Amino acid sequence: MYGSCYTQFELEHPERKKLAVGPSSVSSQEISAAGHLWRIDFYPRGYTEDDGEYVSILLKLVSDSNNVKAILHAFVVDRNGQASSSHERESQIYPPDGNRSNCFGWPRFAKRSDLGSFVWNGVVTITCGVIIEPEPMDNNPLCVPPSDIGSHLGKLLDSPEGSDVSFVVDGDTFPAHRTILASRSPVFKAELLGSMADAKMPSITLHAIAAATFKVMLRFMYTDALPGDDELGDSPNEVFEDLLAVADRYALDRLKLMCATKLWENVTVDTIVATLSCAETYNCPELNRKCIAFFTDEKNFKKVVLTDGYIQMAQKSCIVAMSALPSAPLLGKDLGHNT
Repeated sequence: MYGSCYTQFELEHPERKKLAVGPSSVSSQEISAAGHLWRIDFYPRGYTEDDGEYVSILLKLVSDSNNVKAILHAFVVDRNGQASSSHERESQIYPPDGNRSNCFGWPRFAKRSDLGSFVWNGVVTITCGVIIEPEPMDNNPLCVPPSDIGSHLGKLLDSPEGSDVSFVVDGDTFPAHRTILASRSPVFKAELLGSMADAKMPSITLHAIAAATFKVMLRFMYTDALPGDDELGDSPNEVFEDLLAVADRYALDRLKLMCATKLWENVTVDTIVATLSCAETYNCPELNRKCIAFFTDEKNFKKVVLTDGYIQMAQKSCIVAMSALPSAPLLGKDLGHNT
């Protein structure tokens, strides 16, 4: 912290020669600089007998402060009211680990015999001040904490206070806020703020969606976060497939891609068929392309066609005819069939 404070001492010229040698001094009142209390002691005839020809100026830290870095500044005022360049001194007297037990300053600030030319109205004026040095510039960048808006909106979702719409899904009721849902989903915006009948209904019943899936989607809309691994249960792929489906239903493109990423991270020869079906059904071309590339790798293809998932889906005509793909291996050849 930066700060400064000044005070003045007046040395009466006619009395200079009458002052006794010794520790007799004039002390300032306690002065405050940067929240620390100081006292300046002025010795007209020197701090000690050896300093008798001089004026002494010493500084004392009064408050119980540690590691204060200060500067003592003093000067004789000339007849124009300005600081005399020949009698001005400045010194750092309290290093950061300074000792508070002693006074610091100048036992021999100036000879009294040199002060005669500075007499004005019978006195010599000496101005003294304490300057607290600013802390060294911190070049480290400012630390900005991570955004916690998701946490705050999550708490808003957990409290029914302030909600203006509720959804009934499989018998469970979920309070929510129209403006938040509308800001996240163009589908909800049309339903809740547009001319549709739902815009005026305080409670809306949803069909063809599981309560658990809707709950996860709703929390994502408030927090932009997926559930943790410990919340996914024994079938995380099913959770993300269902969630991708509702993300497509409500045009939540970011949620759709996040679910697609999770499904792709967990893809195996046993899950690729279901993942591809999900990508095709719910219009996720990014995931669809990756699944096709997985299929057309000959090593993977030989394993996939032997899985129950592939056989069942092929019978239902729910997957792409892989032998028709330009880069796919021939199905009959790979299975050892005659072509």
